[in-house]
Amino acid sequence: MTPYTAPQTVPPQSGGTSPVPAGGRDRYFDLLRAIALFRVVLYHLVGWAWLPLVFPSMGVMFALAGSLMARSLARPAFQVIRGRVRRLLPPLWVLGAAGITAMLVEGWRPGPSAVFWLLPLSDPPFLAAGWAGDLAEPLWYLRAYLWFVLLSPLLLRCLRKLPWATLAAPLALSFGLAAGYLSMPERIDSALTDFSTFGACWILGMARQEGILARLPRYLVPSVAPFVMLAGIWWARRDGFGSGAELDGIPPADALWSLGAVMMLLHFSPSWQSWPPKLRQWDSVITLLNARAVTVYLWHNVCILGAAALWDVMWDVDLLAEHVPWLLESWVPVLLLAWALIAGCILVFGWAEDLAAKRRPRLWPNGEPRRRSRSHTA
Repeated sequence: MTPYTAPQTVPPQSGGTSPVPAGGRDRYFDLLRAIALFRVVLYHLVGWAWLPLVFPSMGVMFALAGSLMARSLARPAFQVIRGRVRRLLPPLWVLGAAGITAMLVEGWRPGPSAVFWLLPLSDPPFLAAGWAGDLAEPLWYLRAYLWFVLLSPLLLRCLRKLPWATLAAPLALSFGLAAGYLSMPERIDSALTDFSTFGACWILGMARQEGILARLPRYLVPSVAPFVMLAGIWWARRDGFGSGAELDGIPPADALWSLGAVMMLLHFSPSWQSWPPKLRQWDSVITLLNARAVTVYLWHNVCILGAAALWDVMWDVDLLAEHVPWLLESWVPVLLLAWALIAGCILVFGWAEDLAAKRRPRLWPNGEPRRRSRSHTA
């Protein structure tokens, strides 16, 4: 999840049918990222098991990040990795500063593993308290993203030489881990599981940027992707999905379903330099979510916890409890309140993303000043 930059276009790649945005992104990518973030917040609030089937947010976000990474690697790899890591760490440190301070007050004492709050190569430690678990839960994404960034030069080299073997390798690893063929310490096992689950999506994003998908026959992806998704559903049902197990708890099924869905989304992706008329009204919201993607992702769990606690207080209002208990039991007000708290986090903590990108800090980067400036000069 990288900060928003205005899309520009370059000529089509060999075999392509549409321009490829400079930096590997366009308005369509921004829309997918915004939908992915909204779906993540909704899923962590309501927990509906079918939501990841409707839109596999994590697979989509890793695919978009892989495409951006492949585009960036036209520059020296060390510079690219340093820039990506620099953009990732300051928002994490802001979260860690708040979380660690609260945990110290509650009696937590840091050990050697506390270093992972500075560089999330593995899971950082946290209290057993519910709020601390909610605070730390999203950090697996940063850990996985960091490992993908570090491995990207090697993955891109392998993709160019052996594209299909490189794409299939994470899936093979996922099934190997599920079958128990590999036994690793917990910290290594969790990183390998994340890589095997979403590595194919990251590599698929790189393949799109490299023009590999554009060189395929147009019928191939729509013909293959549904069978990949069906295989994921079959494996999920085999492991108890629908009877208590969630898709993200069945890595091979999650990997197959996410890969198939991302294949379809990237295959049919338009290249939007400007919004279609029906989407123009959402420009500010989508721009803001892209500019503050890391902040939203890091803080949304705590905001959901806070929103639920605040809404529970409404049960103490006898008038509401007696006459509209259905409203107090509804998840909709909690969702709205959670997004209000997320907006507060954007205002209070979002500046860290601008500093990480070496930009002037902005409170509410929804693109409005830039658009007004263009209208004045027209």
